[in-house]
Amino acid sequence: MHSPDSAGDVLLYEKRRSVFPKAVKGPFRRFKWLVMAVTLAIYYITPWIRWDRGPYAPNQAVLIDLAGRRFYMFGIEIWPHEFYFVAGLLIMAGIGLFLVTSAVGRAWCGYSCPQTVWTDLFQHVDRLIDGDRNAQQKLQSAPWGPAKITRRLIKWYICLSIAFITGGAWIYYFADAPTLHHQFWTGTASPVAYATVALLTATTFIFGGFMREQVCIYICPWPRIQTAMLDEKSLIVTYKDWRGEPRGSVKQAANSAAPLGDCVDCNQCVAVCPTGIDIREGPQIGCITCALCIDACDSVMQQLDRPRGLIDYATLEGSAKEKAGAAPENILRTIFRPRTLIYLGIWSSIGLALLFALGVRKHIDVSVAKDRNPAFMLMSNGAVRNGYTVKLRNMEDRPRLMEIGLLGLDAAVMWSDDMPRSAAARTLTRKVAPDRAEAVRVYVIAPRNTHEQEFSFTLRALDSEGGSDAHETRFDAPEDDE
Repeated sequence: MHSPDSAGDVLLYEKRRSVFPKAVKGPFRRFKWLVMAVTLAIYYITPWIRWDRGPYAPNQAVLIDLAGRRFYMFGIEIWPHEFYFVAGLLIMAGIGLFLVTSAVGRAWCGYSCPQTVWTDLFQHVDRLIDGDRNAQQKLQSAPWGPAKITRRLIKWYICLSIAFITGGAWIYYFADAPTLHHQFWTGTASPVAYATVALLTATTFIFGGFMREQVCIYICPWPRIQTAMLDEKSLIVTYKDWRGEPRGSVKQAANSAAPLGDCVDCNQCVAVCPTGIDIREGPQIGCITCALCIDACDSVMQQLDRPRGLIDYATLEGSAKEKAGAAPENILRTIFRPRTLIYLGIWSSIGLALLFALGVRKHIDVSVAKDRNPAFMLMSNGAVRNGYTVKLRNMEDRPRLMEIGLLGLDAAVMWSDDMPRSAAARTLTRKVAPDRAEAVRVYVIAPRNTHEQEFSFTLRALDSEGGSDAHETRFDAPEDDE
């Protein structure tokens, strides 16, 4: 909506109104405390957890090793060629959000989103330094002076420290945390580490300290996506207008000839909202479904000896039925309905498939790249030679002795760069270092009458645990003379 400024010009955007959420107590506020504590603990502590993988692998429980091209998560190690595991987890995360949204609305936004968690944390810092809602509003409108400057500097210092710790924790996921911590504070870490911490510190401080609800309402695309996934059977925070309207204070209700609704127009639901919306205006994109307005309203209803639930989790369908006189809907039946069960089935199927693939995956692997130029070479005795780069992968945390063999291509033999041609044979033996992929340059030679054909390099572990793999490739030869 356009609004004119003092000069008569039309402003295309409304000026931001500062939001000062009031502290509130209740079950949903306690749940937000719990989620905040758990998520922050996971984020800050995880890089420091150790996990023994033997002498040849890192002992950090969760590590994104970009240099070694590995992803470690406790007992699981993901290699680059197994990126489908990461893709599967991302798909599960997406479907999980669909599941949660279809069942309980924007619960992700209200409780677990990083923007929500750090904004909530910074709002508690506001209350610690400036006081609750009324004190914050008074300080905001007060002129700048020594007291206001001191409070602002203290608050910004605390928030900036939290933001710095947040950015610092992130880089520990990409290198050994104790080692990088020492390097960072002695000035010997990579410039990328310092740049990353500076960037994340700035974004956390700005988004959580200043922009706050603007990120949720204007910047983040997820609210619009979530809105499209809601239907009339989704649980959302709802103001039951048929019960609350017409509004009026307790004094107005006592002096009014016509009965008034349960809403006493105390505006406590607005005062506690972290995005500053009025839930009584109906569903809107600014509502992150944190349910703090439910805590505030229930507290007022209890003081007035009126039934709770004027603002509550409810579906549009259930609200319409309740307005018509039906009993309140069954929450469990609302959550576990066909749509959510389908999402749950898809989510579970992907998870089980990933677990199955993880359980049956091979711990040795062979891949082959054939020389393209030249495709083959004719030897002086008429034999045909092809060159290959054979990559052996040992996914165990110990060295393993492996045998490379030829499957098909009868009468052919092979040798490698580190052995004489006279030692050519049908098999080669190599010791592959733990948790490594090693490339071997291999030459395959076949008699002069050999035709172009497909064959395979095989790989077999020569230890008690065994294991094998194979990779099909092609042997090129000159065409037959007519």
